[in-house]
Amino acid sequence: METVTQNDPTAARAAVRTTAGPAEATARWRAAAAATGAGDRAAAERAVRAAYRAAGLPEPAAVRWFGSPLAAAEAALELRAAGAQSVREAVRTLPWEEARRRAVEQVGPTGWAAHWALTGGELGPVTTPLADRVRNAVLDRLAPEADREADAAVAAGARARRTTVRLALLDAVRGQHDAPWFAALEAAGAGTDVVGPLAELARQAGWWWPYREVALLSERPTALHRDEAGRLDRADGPALEYADGFALHAWRGMPVPPEFLAGLAEVSVERIRTEENAELRRVLLEHYGYDRYLEDSGAEPIHRDETGVLWRIVLPDDEPVVMVEVVNSTPEPDGTHRTYWLRVPPSTRTARAGVAWTFGIPETAYHPQRET
Repeated sequence: METVTQNDPTAARAAVRTTAGPAEATARWRAAAAATGAGDRAAAERAVRAAYRAAGLPEPAAVRWFGSPLAAAEAALELRAAGAQSVREAVRTLPWEEARRRAVEQVGPTGWAAHWALTGGELGPVTTPLADRVRNAVLDRLAPEADREADAAVAAGARARRTTVRLALLDAVRGQHDAPWFAALEAAGAGTDVVGPLAELARQAGWWWPYREVALLSERPTALHRDEAGRLDRADGPALEYADGFALHAWRGMPVPPEFLAGLAEVSVERIRTEENAELRRVLLEHYGYDRYLEDSGAEPIHRDETGVLWRIVLPDDEPVVMVEVVNSTPEPDGTHRTYWLRVPPSTRTARAGVAWTFGIPETAYHPQRET
């Protein structure tokens, strides 16, 4: 459900953060990129109006809020169909280019790469894929691809619809998901005055769409679940969820259907064997456990030597899963020796080669005096 807030002509320009070092700026924007729950709407709306003024534009007549980027994108499609004019270039692109020019000038062209590595380069590998996932989910929801069996007219219509939605998504500003760039600019100590309103808005809201008469703002997600690598990950519900129900489901970064996760609690060997989708089959295997699958499926070892046992799991329409079973020679406090299963490349032919691969050396070079 959207809400509409009328323009406040007396709103003040959003405050710009003071200069921070790379570590501080990166930590601050890492938190902003992962922030969930409603932000300060009043602050966000002040920032929107300040951004329009800084671009030399009249303030928008209205600021409209939505529960998710999906709902805001639907509204953007309606506005575009009615002839609304995007002002993204003036509000975001041009200030962004100027801020980046100043930042590069401040740290020096030769120093920019190192500066980016300490700031935006730290956040980008996690934040950019998340933003891309949101974009792709919105695209697929609003403009699904045609079935392979669809006739030419239906397929052409689906492609045209996807083009229309892509154009609407190009009008969007990614808000909190622009955190990598804000971290780099803030740490450089130059250009932040140019993008100050955009930064303040990114601290308070998610994706937003600037049009000449109206700005469309979406709330931040209500929940975000990620694994230790920063990938979307949750086995018992949405990994990313918005207040209006828009959600993304994922297991260790891989998109999965909601109903697929519901069946993880009852995974069996037969369920794994009969799963036709190779990527989903890998999810089932990871959840079930490779070692458990080896035991329950009656898999046979293909090689064994003094370093361990090599196992191969043959999967239909997919590369085989090859694992080497090794026993830790160092006993546990209770005197037992722990067994590990290490996944190795499908081309591995001997247990020694598999163990050597885990150390990054060739088989001929692996001669440990004591294995641990």
